[in-house]
Amino acid sequence: MKSLKFLLQATAFGALTLLSACGGGSAADAGAPVVSSPAVVAAVEMTITHKVTVTTSLGVIELGLDNTHAPISTANFLQYTNAGFYNGTLFHRVIKDFVIQGGGVVRSGSSLVEKTPSFAAIKLESNVGLRNLRGTLAMARTGATDSATSQFFINVKDNAFLNYGDAGASDKNGYAVFGKVLSGMDVVDQISLVATNSSDAPTVDVTITKVEALK
Repeated sequence: MKSLKFLLQATAFGALTLLSACGGGSAADAGAPVVSSPAVVAAVEMTITHKVTVTTSLGVIELGLDNTHAPISTANFLQYTNAGFYNGTLFHRVIKDFVIQGGGVVRSGSSLVEKTPSFAAIKLESNVGLRNLRGTLAMARTGATDSATSQFFINVKDNAFLNYGDAGASDKNGYAVFGKVLSGMDVVDQISLVATNSSDAPTVDVTITKVEALK
């Protein structure tokens, strides 16, 4: 099982990066008390209400967003999109057979730097019945429940332990799914296979050149 540290949003890219400085292992490894799982929410079928194109240095990904089941996450993603915030950011964390993550880190010389989010953190919508399946789009966040801002990830495989209340999860609050890949999953797979360093950052930048909401 992958550690949930891989989905944590950056708090200060450097001393406290979203992935590499969260420590190894799960909360249980540190002797955290066992907490009973929340009630499992019945799965729902995703409803595509909005479409967005993500143009990257390796190709174009078209995303469908579900404003019906995840209105807060959808509105948040669209406001960052419409503000042009994502343009020029990177897929800065790539884990083969797990996820690709982006939406908040840029290249500055030889360093990767986290952009300051433009909007307030949002309420977690992980308990609406949408599942972290291959090709789904979800919000990254810090260890705090309601902390997601701009960063997102795309699941490369089914990741049940990222779902709300999953028995195998170290964080029972889960990660909020709010969309899925409509086309360009081949691009997602290509990104997931790029060479990475010890911090799971691609050794050659995978740039998000433009994110655009379709009318």
